[in-house]
Amino acid sequence: MKIDLTGKTALITGATGDLGRVMARTLAACGADIAIHYHANERKAAELQNEIRGMGRRAIAVQGDVTKEDDIRNIKTAVQEGLGRVDIVVANAVIQYNWTTVLEQPLEDYVGQFESCVLQSVLLAKAFVPDMKQQRWGRFIGINTECAMQNFPTQSAYTAGKRGMDGVYRVLAREVGESQVTVNQVAPGWTISDRDRESGTEINEGYSAAVPLKRRGTDQEIANAVAFLASDLAGFITGAFIPVNGGNIMPAI
Repeated sequence: MKIDLTGKTALITGATGDLGRVMARTLAACGADIAIHYHANERKAAELQNEIRGMGRRAIAVQGDVTKEDDIRNIKTAVQEGLGRVDIVVANAVIQYNWTTVLEQPLEDYVGQFESCVLQSVLLAKAFVPDMKQQRWGRFIGINTECAMQNFPTQSAYTAGKRGMDGVYRVLAREVGESQVTVNQVAPGWTISDRDRESGTEINEGYSAAVPLKRRGTDQEIANAVAFLASDLAGFITGAFIPVNGGNIMPAI
């Protein structure tokens, strides 16, 4: 048994980011062709495109603001012209900002998190899910966060955006399920990425002490969960919020 995405095309938003790059490589290693979305980092997108093509897969880089309807429309056109119909969407992009208390957080940060978590997901669904329904196969995967269940101080804008995103995904899963389109979320913990490896910050004993597995997860472990949900092995899983965080949060029944 293996994850086989041969013949599938995946769009990953924010694919030049720390987690997005590993997701792109992992889905390509499983056989998928990859649409690499980026917002500003054209150089990194070109490097990743060449890397994936070197793996024997087709790949294109597409630029756009995923919070804008016209940009999503242009992304869809570019992907269809370059790779064909999209089978797998991974909504990974998110706006970065400085975290502070509710009383001090600028209002524009709440707007930005709504746009990049909720509105991005809605725009992507409107653009790509109809084709998935038509072919009666599709995977719509969102990258959420353990913060959505922690509700710790200074997390308010991020948590608000991600909890709103969660609602969209759960409703969408019910709406498109009979077309055999699955809608799921992966919720990473504080994840080790290349940025940590380069700066030597992989270990944080304070965080890891509270995690049942007593360590931080890796970017590859997040990508593995995405690849599983994208595959036929997860064909009967939909509406799920799956923490990949060593048990740091545990959704209860």
